[in-house]
Amino acid sequence: MSYENLAGRTAVVTGAASGIGEAVALTLAAQGAKVALLARRSERLDALAEKIRTDGGQALPVVADVTDGASVAAAVDRIHDVYGTVDLVVNSAGIGLLSFSIEDAPVDDLQRMIDTNVTGVLRVTGAFAKDLKEAAAQGRSADLVSISSVGAHHLPGFPGAAVYGATKAAVTHLSALLRAEFGPQDVRVTNIEPGAVATEIAAHLDEETLQKLVGATPPAYGPLAAEDLADVVAYVTSRPRHVNLRQIIVLPTKMV
Repeated sequence: MSYENLAGRTAVVTGAASGIGEAVALTLAAQGAKVALLARRSERLDALAEKIRTDGGQALPVVADVTDGASVAAAVDRIHDVYGTVDLVVNSAGIGLLSFSIEDAPVDDLQRMIDTNVTGVLRVTGAFAKDLKEAAAQGRSADLVSISSVGAHHLPGFPGAAVYGATKAAVTHLSALLRAEFGPQDVRVTNIEPGAVATEIAAHLDEETLQKLVGATPPAYGPLAAEDLADVVAYVTSRPRHVNLRQIIVLPTKMV
């Protein structure tokens, strides 16, 4: 599918080494955007950048950890040196550790989710806020997109998901409140809440929890593909600059 208004834009995608972030990066690059790929796994980033370039796109792999302020600051400098001002930011980096109930939750795991899903989004958003406002002031489209989760509202039957859901609720609420700051300056803010998506989240679950999740999942509805979310991101960021699709819930059709 082809989208207008993405060619020539400069995007930053966090969590680009896999899953939704990888799919978003591929889609934006295919539509003519220059894409800075942020994640911790350098080999995965290099492979993704090579694929994008082979397909005729532009990509800059930047190893960065959204939980580390110095790492993000260095990434910003690198992106500015190569690409200049950014006009599209996609906060896709996230982690779901669902293998414990709240009374048994290791504090380190709770902090890891908070640091990645909440503080990481705050850190990246703050790092590129000036870029987005500058791009908008120049009459360009400027977008901040954050990938939250339907779990911000409801995770029926999913064990050990309370803290994960709380971190995603923070992202959803942050997006709503940032519109008061960014909207008057012509920067669009979009919050996307997917339901079940086929990503690497299962790799973070122990076998017992994975079986519980499978057992709690209605048969045959099937998860979304990461490419489905990438299609949504490309659609919302390619609208005319006066149109802001602010809140989108994306579910498999059979999921209720």
